[in-house]
Order: sequence, then C-alpha cells, then structure tokens
Amino acid sequence: MKNAWSQAKAIGLTATLICMTRVRSIGSRIHDDESGDVPGWVMITLMSAVLVAALLAVAGPRLSDLFNQAINRVSGLG
Repeated sequence: MKNAWSQAKAIGLTATLICMTRVRSIGSRIHDDESGDVPGWVMITLMSAVLVAALLAVAGPRLSDLFNQAINRVSGLG
C-alpha cells in the first residue's frame, strides 16, 4: 500500500510539473505578444466570478426570500 501511495504522489507531482510548465509556456507567449494585457483582464474576470459565486453561496437563500417577499407585496399576495 505504501508503494502505491508513493507512486500516486509521484504521478501527481509529475502532472503538476507538466501543467506548470505548460502554463509558464503559454504565459511567456502571451507576454511576448503585444496585443494587450490579457492576464490582467482574465484575472479581474475570474476574481469577479469567484466573488459573485461566494456572495450567492452565503446570501443566496436570504436574497431569494427578500425577492419573493417583494414580488408578493407588489402583486398583492402578501
């Protein structure tokens, strides 16, 4: 079992290193290209998406209840 665990860790490490190398390669190609600041806008977009997802996860049910209350009051059901 210990040998299988060591092999799994080695495979995971190898896969991680391959991914890091490819990301670095892509990053250097983007950096060499003078078409604009792609990494900056990608980072802002990803951070915004994560922020919205986190807010929805935390406050989603309460916001849904508030919305339903408002709709019920406006339509005369509540």
